[in-house]
Amino acid sequence: MIDYESATSFLDEWGTFQQQVFFLLCLSVVPNGLAGFAIVFVGDTPAHRCLIPAHINLTAAWRNSSIPLEEDGSSGTMVPSQCFRYKIDELLRFSERGLMPGIDVNLSDVSRESCLDGWEYDRSVYTATITTEFDLVCENSWKNPLTSSVYFCGILVASFLSGQISDRYGRKIVLFVTLAVHSLFIFLQVFANSWAVFCALHFVVGMGQISNYVSAFVLGTELLGPRARTIFSTIGVNLFFDVGYMLLPLCAYLLRDWRKLLLCLSLPGFLCLPFWWFIPESPRWLVSQGRVKEAEAIVRDIAKRNKIHPPAVIFHSSEERKKRLNICDLLRSRNILPAVLLTIAYFVLSLNTANLYGDVYFNCFLSALVELPAYILSWVLFRWCSSRLSVSSSLIACGVLLLFVQLIPANLVLLAITLEMMGKFAVSTAYAFVYAYTAELYPTVLRNTAIGACSTASRIGSIIAPYFIYLRRYWTSLPYILMGSLTAVTGLLSLLLPESFGRPLPDTMAQMQHFPGDKMKGKEEEQFLLLEFQHQIGLFDTCSGSRSFLTIVAKFIPHQWINFN
Repeated sequence: MIDYESATSFLDEWGTFQQQVFFLLCLSVVPNGLAGFAIVFVGDTPAHRCLIPAHINLTAAWRNSSIPLEEDGSSGTMVPSQCFRYKIDELLRFSERGLMPGIDVNLSDVSRESCLDGWEYDRSVYTATITTEFDLVCENSWKNPLTSSVYFCGILVASFLSGQISDRYGRKIVLFVTLAVHSLFIFLQVFANSWAVFCALHFVVGMGQISNYVSAFVLGTELLGPRARTIFSTIGVNLFFDVGYMLLPLCAYLLRDWRKLLLCLSLPGFLCLPFWWFIPESPRWLVSQGRVKEAEAIVRDIAKRNKIHPPAVIFHSSEERKKRLNICDLLRSRNILPAVLLTIAYFVLSLNTANLYGDVYFNCFLSALVELPAYILSWVLFRWCSSRLSVSSSLIACGVLLLFVQLIPANLVLLAITLEMMGKFAVSTAYAFVYAYTAELYPTVLRNTAIGACSTASRIGSIIAPYFIYLRRYWTSLPYILMGSLTAVTGLLSLLLPESFGRPLPDTMAQMQHFPGDKMKGKEEEQFLLLEFQHQIGLFDTCSGSRSFLTIVAKFIPHQWINFN
C-alpha cells in the first residue's frame, strides 16, 4: 500500500505549481456562483394585471376601473387583482351609455372574467423575465417554482452519476466536460421559445453546475498539500463562488432582459476551458487506480515546475490493477453510512434558510455578503479546531437563531432580518466546513462518489425548497420553527461523526476514521493502525537508532489499544 503523503512530501506546500492550480481551480468555480441563483432574476414575477386591449373603445374612467380590487393577504390593503378583470362586454355597454363607475354603476355588481387577452406587466424593474415571456402567472403560476425544482432535479441526477464517473475515469475529464456542458446549455437557454424547452435545458444546466463544482473541489483537495488544501477547501472555492454570487445582482441590474443576462452568465465558463492545459489529473487518484507510472510522471512535472529535484523512485510499488469500487461499497461500509445520513441534513438546511425572509434583491446580495466572513471563520475552525465540534456548534447556533426569528414582532423587520442573516452566517460556516470535512472522511477510491452521494440525497430538500416557503400561507412562523428545530437537532447528531482533525487524507476503505464506539475489524485495519503507530513513533525519534527497537515493540501491542482520534 502506497503512502501518498509520505511519498510526495518532498514537494513544496506552496510552490509555483500549487499557486497556479489553486488560483485556476478557484476561478473555475466563479461561473457556478454567477449562474447558481440566476433563476431568482430570470424567473422573477413582476407586478401584473389583466391586459385591456388598446382597440377596445372604453372611456378613460372605465379603463381605469376595469380591474377589480382585492385584499392583499400580507398587508391587508386593497390592490388591483392580478388574475381577473371586469367583463369587457358589460364595461362597453356602460361606457357607451355614458355611465360613470362607482357613481352610476356599483362595481361589486359587475361580473368578472379571467385575463383572456393576456397580462400587462410592470416593466420598471425588468424588461423581460421567463414569467412575463411565457405568462407563468395565475393558473400557470405553479410552473414558476417547478422551474427551480427541475434545476435541482438535474443537480440530483448529476450528483449521483458524476461522482461515480469521476472516481472511475478521473477528476479532470469530468471537470472540464461538465464545465463545457454547463456553459453551453446556459447559452442555449437564450434561444428557448417555450417554457418546456427552457426547463429541459435548465435540467442539463443543473447537471453541469454540480458536477464541475464537486470535481474542482475534489481535484484541488487531492492536488494540494495539507495546509494549502485546508485553505482551498474552506476559503478558496467558497470565496470565489461567493464572488460570482455577489456579481449576479450587479449583472441582473445592468441587464434587465433575461436572455441578455443568461448570455452574459454563459461567457465565464467558456473562458475557463483553456485551463485544461494547466491543470493535471490527480496523481493521488491515479495511484488509487494502480496507474502508478502516470502518477509519477505528473509528480515529476510538478517538481520540475517548483524547481525541485525529485528522488529516483517516488512510489515504491509495482503497478497493478486495483479493484473498482462504486456507491454500493460506499453504503456497505458501517463507517460511511452514518456520515452520509448526517451530511444530508447539512446540505438541505443550507439551501432553505436563505429563502425564509426578506426582499429578494436585498437578500440576494446580503446573503452573499454574509458568507464572506463565514468562509473565513470556517477556515480558522478547520485549521485549528475539532471538526465535529465546529460543525455541531455552527448548526446549533443557526437553529437557535432561526427559532428566535419567529418571536420578533412584525414591526421590527430589521431585527428579524439581522437574526436571519446571523443564522445564514452560522449555516454558511457549517456548509463550507462540511465540504472539506466530507473530503477528509472518505477515501480517495470513493471520495468523489461519496461527496456526490451526499449531495444527491440533499437535493431532495433542494427540490421541495421552492414550495417550502409556501408554508407561510398557513402560519408565518412555521418555516422558522421547522428549520430551526431540524438544524439544532442535526447539530447534536453531528457529534456522532468521527474526528478528522490532524489526520491525513485516507486513500483506502481501511484508512477511514471509525465512529465513536465502533471497533475496526479485519487484518487490513490492524495493519494500517500498526503502520500508523510505527510512523508516529518515528516522528519522535528520527535521529537515533532506537526507532527500529520501538518499531519491533509496536508489533506486540494489541491493535485495539491504538487510537489516534
